[in-house]
Amino acid sequence: MAVSIRSMIQIRRYSRLVALPKHRMGSFSSAPKILNPDVLDGDVDFAGSISRHELLQYCQKQYQSYPMVKRSFKRHNSEDSFSTVGFKARKLNGISKGCSEYLSNPNSIRVFQWNILSQSLGQCNDNFARCPTKALDWHNRRFHIIEEIIEYCPDVICLQEVDHFNFLRHILNTQGYVGMFFPKPDSPCLYIDGNNGPDGCAIFYRKNKFDFISSKTRVLEIWRVQSNQVALMVILRLQETGQEVCIMTTHLKARKGALLATLRNEQGRDLLQFLSSHCGDRPVIMCGDFNAEPVEPIYTTITKNNTLRLSSAYADCDEAGNEPAYTTWKIRDEGEICHTIDYIFYTKDKMEVESVLEFPTAQEIGTDRVPSYNYPSDHFSLVSDFKLI
Repeated sequence: MAVSIRSMIQIRRYSRLVALPKHRMGSFSSAPKILNPDVLDGDVDFAGSISRHELLQYCQKQYQSYPMVKRSFKRHNSEDSFSTVGFKARKLNGISKGCSEYLSNPNSIRVFQWNILSQSLGQCNDNFARCPTKALDWHNRRFHIIEEIIEYCPDVICLQEVDHFNFLRHILNTQGYVGMFFPKPDSPCLYIDGNNGPDGCAIFYRKNKFDFISSKTRVLEIWRVQSNQVALMVILRLQETGQEVCIMTTHLKARKGALLATLRNEQGRDLLQFLSSHCGDRPVIMCGDFNAEPVEPIYTTITKNNTLRLSSAYADCDEAGNEPAYTTWKIRDEGEICHTIDYIFYTKDKMEVESVLEFPTAQEIGTDRVPSYNYPSDHFSLVSDFKLI
């Protein structure tokens, strides 16, 4: 069916609403190549491998005056009761106790989800009113980002707003991860002076746990018209069991409003269709920054899909079945923003949630919220343990 006149009018209104730059932007037909290297990370060179403990110590040494908050895991057991493992804001040889106690097994997957905050957008576009300018400097953020990732021993890492992929790939490779990246077709980073390339989505996985089967990318469509948001999907095989799983990450359109919620829902429909056409009967884990609160239509579109039967890991680990109170908490020029827009969805009939990583409290976050010297992004990471059934 052709796009209706009404739909085209809505798309034109959408284009005006998001205030695209006046100069000509690139085509949405395909994602661009990364033309510029990670020029800001030429001083970083980890030859060969380095142990996780050594890397954590190195990260913490870079910012001794600004230690990151360490969080604990909330466990969901078979009796539908909840318990907490680990302890907050304390360390055991530089590693949180909750993380130290985690032992992977052939049927379990620990998934890490995080919007890491694009360097170009964070410094030039996001208008963080209470974050010190120096705290947004890449050299004051990059190893906090690494520390947050490797602290929780993930098997799979899903990231958004990545504009330093080569740096992440270099460091995470020392920990046995293999990664892939798919940029937005017309990343706003490319229009900022001194940018480090386009931002996009990335997935990393442990090469000693998974075999790579295939990967797919998608520029999401709204009423059959390509948007500027993308999805990255990878199919992996667990080496010990031969079980295949489908992992996907995405980052949907931002900003509030009824029209934007409608557009996100259309992106969500396209996302589910793309996923359904490639995942087969494999278990699915879909995570990302959906820029949508649970009351938005897209949340219902995803969780009520009868084909994929997706459910939210964090909601299922809550006694009342609710999402966390927030996954991002920042203060911009227009005011304080505290809401839930990041999720980890999974196929509930093929997997069980064993635990999720708790969020820091308001006191731990601090009155100026995030990003800050103690936390490098305006979003908090989500981590969930899954058991294949």
